[in-house]
Amino acid sequence: MNPFLRRATEYIRDTAAFLSIASPEPLKTFIARHSKIGNLLDLPVRIIGSPGTGKTMMASLVEFRLVEAVLRDQSSEGNRAMAAALTSAKFATGDHPLIAAVRLPMESEYRELWELPYDANVKTRLMLALIQARAVLGWIRTLTVNKYRDIEGITFVPRPDAEAQLVQIGGADTSAIRDRARQVEQLVYTLGASLVAPKLEDIPAAVQAPYQPFEVIREIEISWHSKTIAVRPLVILDDVHNLHPEQYASLFRALAKRENKIGRWLLMRMDALSPSAAFRSSDDDALPGLKHDRDFLDIVMESTSNRIDERKRFRRMAIDMANKYLKHVEPLRDRGHTSLAVLLNERAPELPQGKMKELKEAAAKDWRRLKLSAVRVESLEKVVTDYVRKAKNAHQLTQDIQTGMVRILASRYAGRVANQTIELFDDPEPAQPVKAKAGVSAGAKVQLHHQFGRPLHFGIDALCDASGENAELFLQLAGSLVTRMETRAIRNLEPTLTPAQQESALQEKANDIIRNWGFPYARKVMELVDALANQCVDNAMLPNAPLGEGANTIGILEDEMQVLLTGKSELAMVLKYGLAYGAFSAVRDYGQGGKKWCLIELSGPVCIKYGLGFGRGNFLEREVTDLEALIAAGHS
Repeated sequence: MNPFLRRATEYIRDTAAFLSIASPEPLKTFIARHSKIGNLLDLPVRIIGSPGTGKTMMASLVEFRLVEAVLRDQSSEGNRAMAAALTSAKFATGDHPLIAAVRLPMESEYRELWELPYDANVKTRLMLALIQARAVLGWIRTLTVNKYRDIEGITFVPRPDAEAQLVQIGGADTSAIRDRARQVEQLVYTLGASLVAPKLEDIPAAVQAPYQPFEVIREIEISWHSKTIAVRPLVILDDVHNLHPEQYASLFRALAKRENKIGRWLLMRMDALSPSAAFRSSDDDALPGLKHDRDFLDIVMESTSNRIDERKRFRRMAIDMANKYLKHVEPLRDRGHTSLAVLLNERAPELPQGKMKELKEAAAKDWRRLKLSAVRVESLEKVVTDYVRKAKNAHQLTQDIQTGMVRILASRYAGRVANQTIELFDDPEPAQPVKAKAGVSAGAKVQLHHQFGRPLHFGIDALCDASGENAELFLQLAGSLVTRMETRAIRNLEPTLTPAQQESALQEKANDIIRNWGFPYARKVMELVDALANQCVDNAMLPNAPLGEGANTIGILEDEMQVLLTGKSELAMVLKYGLAYGAFSAVRDYGQGGKKWCLIELSGPVCIKYGLGFGRGNFLEREVTDLEALIAAGHS
């Protein structure tokens, strides 16, 4: 089965299988380079991202069972790279682990506890008891699963001032601690799963008694290569957005108590946040009294601090991941294909003879419409040929691209001389000479795509950039290409895809992704995206290509966005859910023209569907009222 079509976390058969497809890049990017890495176990940490940004994969990589497997076997290059990443993220020293992490999926039974007919404080205590019991059982399980030690090789070490509290968690004996955790888990789970909830006074005494291992346990001592080492416990609560909003707020407040001495990470989607918090305007207003950096930390898995470096980093991670996945596609592996990049033909596709003739005829009409002399056209052609001769990517600048560039330069020339006084000459030199550059060639590619169907999105870099630093989206898009390669290989055809074949597969997949959006406000998001994308296309198709490749981004002044996001308008919710589910991304405080902008950048699938480039920096200036008018009109 094509592994590209399945989520990585669902592809796990065992530890070795997971490590064979996992990349260490998220650990290095989001943990090792975090500005407050030294506090990631002292304060609760929210790890926030859209679906597919790799939250669960990163959490799985730091679970103790995987850390131990990597550190004990560094014979392979992949495990050595993973060990280095774990060391840089301070989960290991290179020889032994420093942290014992366990991941708990926040499944439906936690939400069901909130439906019980009890006071909110009681329901919060029940939820915390279940989480803590499962965390204790999880630590014991993950510390013994690789069979390098048994329960006797594990000792829970309490805080120096918490000896009296040891009784509530079962005492100092690890087996007794395990038995107490099992008892609490069974009783609380039974309460939540009961058809009829018992009266409050009928809740078993074992549940009503204090149970707070998070406040008692400081570290865990384990046997490691015939010696004893201490590791810090970490509990990772996955998908906390599944909780009721009030339940989540109660949980977060409880975990923010300074008495907790274990690491607490919460993995969540952006849609669990307010619009203001999702757009990183302020602290989450659902948690009044708690402040970033002082009471909790955030790791947002969509970095915008240096987007050029981020894009390069993601390309490295995606290519590494793709090549690992490719090894599991038997028809390709058996034929010796181990590199996805090699199977994506990047040779520039030139227009066929018939369309090339149409292009030249269109160019000739431009010269007549703009009243350009033959000498002027020749000089513009020379500007382009001189640029191509010196360009690093000269082999990509085929004759059709060069003709498209001349058309753009011709329109720019005409615009610059339109208001000049013409006396002796009817072919004047513009005050500012027209120049050929990368933006002009990119603009020609976009225009040729729309006018003549020339492939625009092909090659490994385009595939990575279309994914918007989202690992799951990359796998979906790559999977559509690999499926076609696999089919061709089975039919004994060359599996390498031409640019046209790549474009076709990506367009089909992009349309499928957008059509299947099913999140709240999805229809409004589609309408907004459609309207904005068409405005970007209109701009890109202007004859003089004023923004080069064109825009795939809308810019709203920061002052306007601040007001919008702190309100309760429908537009704020539409933008929040569009951001949370990857319809677009946001860049705050972008400086240009002496002003601060909030950039709303359309996602890769949207750019593929509408024929827009993936370049960054160009944007169309709009106002909040423009966006409100679009969703109010129900544009389609």
